[in-house]
Amino acid sequence: MTADTQLDEQEAQEQLIDLAADIYDQMDHGEIPSMTIPTRTKSNIEYSEEENVWVYGDRNSTRSANSVRGARKLLKAVYTVEFLADQLNQDRSSTLRELYYLSESWDNDEAQFNDQDESNQLVEDLEIVTEVTREDFHMRPEESGATLMGPLFLREQTRRGEREIHCQEDVGEGGYQIPNNPDTIEFLDNDAELVMCVETGGMRDRLVENGFDEEYDVIIVHLKGQPARATRRITKRLHDELDLPVTVFTDGDPWSYRIYGSVAYGSIKSAHLSEYLATPEAEYLGIQPEDIVEYDLPTDPLSDSDVNALESELDDPRFQTDYWEEQIQLQLDLGKKSEQQALASHGLDFVTDTYLPERLEEMGHL
Repeated sequence: MTADTQLDEQEAQEQLIDLAADIYDQMDHGEIPSMTIPTRTKSNIEYSEEENVWVYGDRNSTRSANSVRGARKLLKAVYTVEFLADQLNQDRSSTLRELYYLSESWDNDEAQFNDQDESNQLVEDLEIVTEVTREDFHMRPEESGATLMGPLFLREQTRRGEREIHCQEDVGEGGYQIPNNPDTIEFLDNDAELVMCVETGGMRDRLVENGFDEEYDVIIVHLKGQPARATRRITKRLHDELDLPVTVFTDGDPWSYRIYGSVAYGSIKSAHLSEYLATPEAEYLGIQPEDIVEYDLPTDPLSDSDVNALESELDDPRFQTDYWEEQIQLQLDLGKKSEQQALASHGLDFVTDTYLPERLEEMGHL
């Protein structure tokens, strides 16, 4: 384990202890203990024009022990802080799901969580208050499994020591599995020209099987639908540290546009981490409504929920550009949507031989 990683763990532990000490000091001074965090509602989310990401606004909420409900929330927070501090001290880790079940063994019934949503939200609250990510608390999601494949040589930290991996030569067809905390990775060398984030597993496999990563020196990142935090973090690092352009290749529907938006601008749920996770320079490479016409792609009709989502995106500051307004309006006029795999109607090699090269050339990447 590197010195930097140990420092992060020490800082995380100190932040947790400082939070617990602050609650203790309030009680020691005869005050009703409380904890203040930004109000985590959609109405308190703002789009930062300067940073091009979602951030929390100025409204705050207070978790105060002046009510039974508030006292329970603080009690659960204190128990969780103690658990996380002990976990860091023992150099252990756990999943968000395990934390929920572990609370059932706590000696105070009032400190136990009612459901996993409650425990997940508390961990996010602690991230905001301490300014430490859950990854540095050694908390991880139940599963991720997102992968990357491409001309990238890296060093990762494992419990068995350091390991150096080339993400083409040293991995199978499944690629290199992105760890829960990508900040433990050190980039050693690369021959990449581009990062391409791909929504679906089927398309990711098609690109790898056709050797697209080798022919065009592309790092292919599998998003697995709505991308996990680790996936967005490593994408940002690849852009910021290796100066690689990032593209996002998705289906052509409003939900996939939001997948692109979460990579580029962050999500409402993780607004407190937008500067850590979002890559505002990421470009949309996915199926465009105009592609449906130009390439005569098979389609499905837009559902009512699709139409509502598209109309909502017209009012979304992330999509208020000439490009997006034109594409979304065209899709509403067409009344159709299309998937990445629809490109196979022109043959299995069409996506790698024709579609992507043409699109990337238009975008100035080839």
